[in-house]
Amino acid sequence: MRRHLTRWPALAAAPHLFFLIPELLIAAGPLVIGAITDSSGRRRFRMPDFFYGGQALIEGVMMRGRTTVAMSVRPPSGEIVTMSEPLPAALSADRKLIKIPFLRGMFVLYETLVIGTRMLMRSASIAAEGEDVELGKGTIALTMVFSIGFAIGLFFLLPLFLSTFAESATDSDLVANGIEGLIRLVIFVAYIAAIGMMSDIRRVFAYHGAEHKAISAYEADKPLTPEEVDAFGTAHTRCGTTFILIVVVISIFFFSLIPRAGVPLVLLFASRIVLVPLIAAVAYELVRFGARHYGNPVVRALYAPGLWLQSLTTRPPDRSMLEVSIASLESCLAADRASATAADPA
Repeated sequence: MRRHLTRWPALAAAPHLFFLIPELLIAAGPLVIGAITDSSGRRRFRMPDFFYGGQALIEGVMMRGRTTVAMSVRPPSGEIVTMSEPLPAALSADRKLIKIPFLRGMFVLYETLVIGTRMLMRSASIAAEGEDVELGKGTIALTMVFSIGFAIGLFFLLPLFLSTFAESATDSDLVANGIEGLIRLVIFVAYIAAIGMMSDIRRVFAYHGAEHKAISAYEADKPLTPEEVDAFGTAHTRCGTTFILIVVVISIFFFSLIPRAGVPLVLLFASRIVLVPLIAAVAYELVRFGARHYGNPVVRALYAPGLWLQSLTTRPPDRSMLEVSIASLESCLAADRASATAADPA
């Protein structure tokens, strides 16, 4: 049975979008970091042409494969409901727009926000009542507008407003902008820690951990069973939390270049909003660069804070959560095997 969504308003999506959906963004480009051991026994890093990625949902997990995006959710009845659909043309293997540096980051971010928002809201309805939903474009658009506005207001405009109190204590725009950046970083970490105390969000974060475990097991060529998958940690180098942390950190640099003295507060607010897409695009390119040079110990050290921060956005999953994550990944793997067979029947 399908019906129009009447529950789980946009507010329900706000805490999740900017910590979980970016993982699908990272999965949209060739950013994988794989470890191999050469003949001398030395560990090296490489970037395969594709890897699987996903995000946590309400009582479920979404995975992205080469050809499809799959969602597995456990409704109140207890069984696992899995559904999949073809990837949008923009995210398919022959995509062209995301080959253009900087433009690709903004373009893919938009596409993944649409997919992630839609799947998140569908999972909420299935988890609540066991029914799939029909999502109109207006519902998705309103949810995205609310969630993006929520994030920009909390992580960009509020730090700017609070930093205005420091302007009277210093004549340096650089110092004032630096204080703004520090406030932004504190709010970011505090917000993740705060929502992680909510019981519903803790479950989402546990599914986040289950998603990481399943992908880590697959990349290690281990059987996709709950026992094998559970042996892996909840942290992963490609976690979307790392991407968001990079956005927060490099925003400090971008905003430090904007003068504050004599500039009306409303214009400063506008500058923060206008620069957000550019900052996200630069962050995307930095992640790509870091992935290509992950063998460098300095690069790995720079990635380390993102791994530490995952202790706030992941939780150890139980067996039932692992089963959901495995079902979603296996759906993508089956679709990709079928697609490969159809393309090369010999």
